Amino acid sequence: MTLGTNPSTFEAWLELLTTATRSVDIASFYWTLTNKDTHTHEPSAAQGERILAELLRLPRRGVAVRVAVSAPSARAPLDDLKALESSGAAVRAVDLPRLTGGVLHTKFWLVDGVHLYVGSANMDWRSLTQVKELGAAVYNCSCLAKDLGKIFEAYWALGVPEASIPTPWPDNFSTSFNAQTPLELPLNGTAAAVYFSSSPPALCPAGRTQDLAALLGVIDGAEEFVDVAVMSYLPGTEFSRPERFWPAIDDRLRGAVVERGVRLRLLAGCWSHSRADAFPFLRSLAALSDNRTRYRVDVRLFLVPASAAQSRIPFARVNHNKYMVTDKAAYVGTSNWSGDYFERTAGSALVVAQPGGGGRGGGGGAGTFREQLQAVFERDWNSEYSVDIGDTQSWASQRVW
Repeated sequence: MTLGTNPSTFEAWLELLTTATRSVDIASFYWTLTNKDTHTHEPSAAQGERILAELLRLPRRGVAVRVAVSAPSARAPLDDLKALESSGAAVRAVDLPRLTGGVLHTKFWLVDGVHLYVGSANMDWRSLTQVKELGAAVYNCSCLAKDLGKIFEAYWALGVPEASIPTPWPDNFSTSFNAQTPLELPLNGTAAAVYFSSSPPALCPAGRTQDLAALLGVIDGAEEFVDVAVMSYLPGTEFSRPERFWPAIDDRLRGAVVERGVRLRLLAGCWSHSRADAFPFLRSLAALSDNRTRYRVDVRLFLVPASAAQSRIPFARVNHNKYMVTDKAAYVGTSNWSGDYFERTAGSALVVAQPGGGGRGGGGGAGTFREQLQAVFERDWNSEYSVDIGDTQSWASQRVW
């Protein structure tokens, strides 16, 4: 089977939809694929509108469509969901605010029980043309698709009125693929060990590795380097009250640098919605490296440029990625790196242990998946849109501190 990062999100989604013959299941945060929802008259919304049009055609082709979505808030647009239901799709809203105090933040697709997508992109036209996203598409792998399908079925079961979280979950939700016993298979012709993690803990049936444990395990397994690209990095909670200090990831990264000599590079998103209290933590992490230490730490911010017209598009022009790559493994997730996402919010991640390979990954798709992801990180890290955390003159105009 094959796994790739090279096509655009739009191209990957369109391929999945046009090849679907039996079923499409989508786990999603919210839906706004049409230009109508943001009232911007933005031509680049055409890709999102094409995706929605293809989805609406599926039931007429005999393809069963199921959508699990976070319970809509008062501000969340409902037009897409209503259109899906009118087309014959089944839609269930999962009331995670009541069940866990979080939201359904997951973003993944399952097609025909053999193909899948997981990544940072919401069901939002801006995710296709105005927000920088990263995901992984896996083709022709019924074993992985079936396992991710168990996570979807958990959401689906919780989408009925007055649902409650089972304790314990029934056996049909359990998995044997996890951090201790991953699925061993060839990806793009190279041996790999693969599993899916999930959050929050209450939504992890027997055998499912919790997402935080998976993330920390990837850090712990690194021997040479850890490269992180994530929109939000905060050693605290963002949404729970009172806010709490939450150093689980930050401590593990510092430990890898100090105790094992691992090189750390962290590329954080920076936009007008970034939390001001994130920046002291980022500067603190970068401060580990100075002329008197041998610690190798670099922290940079990724600034997505915006024209005058683009700046008027709400919640756009940001690096929304949520992934990590080390010398041993790749982690592609759906969660930002702060406490609420791992404790209360539903998320998922694809973990691929793949230390070997046939040379450095390149833009043409050469090398292992881990190497391809590393090449994406190197491209962004060395791009003109990446600025050092200490270069406040370059990023202060974002008005985030």
